[in-house]
Amino acid sequence: LHEYYLRKVAEGKNKMSVLNAVRAKLVHRMFAVIRNNKVYEKEYQYKLA
Repeated sequence: LHEYYLRKVAEGKNKMSVLNAVRAKLVHRMFAVIRNNKVYEKEYQYKLA
């Protein structure tokens, strides 16, 4: 997420807007972990069918 923040700020986005987007991403991940009753994996790899 830090790389995302730096990239968006470099694109000229407002720092507070980018922080709000990062916050939303974190909340989304937290609720997904709770909903699926799984442990958070920092290096998660999406499984292809």
